[in-house]
Amino acid sequence: MFKKTGLYAFLIIGALVSVAPYLMTLNSAVKQPDKLLTTPAWEPATSPTFANFSQVWGEYDMSSFLWHTFVVAAVVTVLQVVFSCLAAFAFARIAFPGRELLFWAYVATMMVPQIVTIVPLFLLMRQFDLVDTYPGLILPYVFGFGAPYAIFLVRQYFKTIPVDLESAARIDGASTMTVFTRIMIPLSRPILATLATMTFVNTWNNILWPLIITNSDRTRVIALGIATLKSQYASQYNLVLAAAALALLPLVAIFLAFQRNIIRSIALTGIK
Repeated sequence: MFKKTGLYAFLIIGALVSVAPYLMTLNSAVKQPDKLLTTPAWEPATSPTFANFSQVWGEYDMSSFLWHTFVVAAVVTVLQVVFSCLAAFAFARIAFPGRELLFWAYVATMMVPQIVTIVPLFLLMRQFDLVDTYPGLILPYVFGFGAPYAIFLVRQYFKTIPVDLESAARIDGASTMTVFTRIMIPLSRPILATLATMTFVNTWNNILWPLIITNSDRTRVIALGIATLKSQYASQYNLVLAAAALALLPLVAIFLAFQRNIIRSIALTGIK
């Protein structure tokens, strides 16, 4: 009993430490400007105000940055899940010469730091006249940043699905695409939900590539918008924190929507 109580206490403390920065951000975002620096960040706001949000939303056009980020993150998520599933199915179920060598060579690219590929990618995007465009923002995420890990994750999950199911389907006359769409994908919904959530969050929070490839407000994403806001209003922390809270809330909603699938995918992977 004592061990279990100690374990729960440790988990609760760890959860509070993890969640505390987000709660303090939301709490500070609704504080009056004069209370922000005179009270501790964890002290609840005595007279909450949403004027910070309205000022950031209206004067700084934060809605446009949120929309740009949502479009980019949603398109990247859909395309990366689709292409990762196709590649993972080929590596897990289709036999062809050099399959294992090609797979591990591709996975090995995860060890290459993203900063190393930034300059070649930018030169490539400039060659195709994709600088400061949505395709220039999206394509490197789909086929570069995070793609090897996504393929590895889905491929490992595909390999846990019994081959007997595929064999039975082929005896009934199912084609390769039918096996993929009617067996592999439905059985892999938990891991696909996890991958989609991870991809969306990583794309939403990324600032390095948008900083390099964009140079105008028509494609600027939320992370870059907050950085620019911080440089312009360095002393007005209430506006910066309000913008950070606006960027945080969609991610919280995404996690709450898919938390069951994420937990289920982790549990199933651990069991198998």
